[in-house]
Amino acid sequence: MAGFKDPKFSDRLSAAADAKKAAMEKFRAAVPKPDDPAVIERVAAQQAIIEAREARVAIRQTAREAEAARVAAEQARLAEEAAAKVREQEALEADNAAKAVALKAQQQAARDARYAARKARR
Repeated sequence: MAGFKDPKFSDRLSAAADAKKAAMEKFRAAVPKPDDPAVIERVAAQQAIIEAREARVAIRQTAREAEAARVAAEQARLAEEAAAKVREQEALEADNAAKAVALKAQQQAARDARYAARKARR
């Protein structure tokens, strides 16, 4: 019967190093190279996705700017309409005040005329 062969430490160390080397070679063989057509195709697809995303972002930004300009124009139009209404109201109030003053003066003149007529009859 053959006896049990006890591996020495250096044998175990070299066996572990060989196993690591074999695993690394297996991994390197599985990883595609940068000039592999599949890698080139995947990179091109990713680049197309990035460009499409940037285009969508630019379109959204343009839409936001257009909406902001539309809102600003609408606010300016509303402000102008409000200012026109205020001017119209002020003109109406000034006209009413002038009419009230003229009416008051006319009423005063009529009172004065009646008073003068009463004085003249005596």
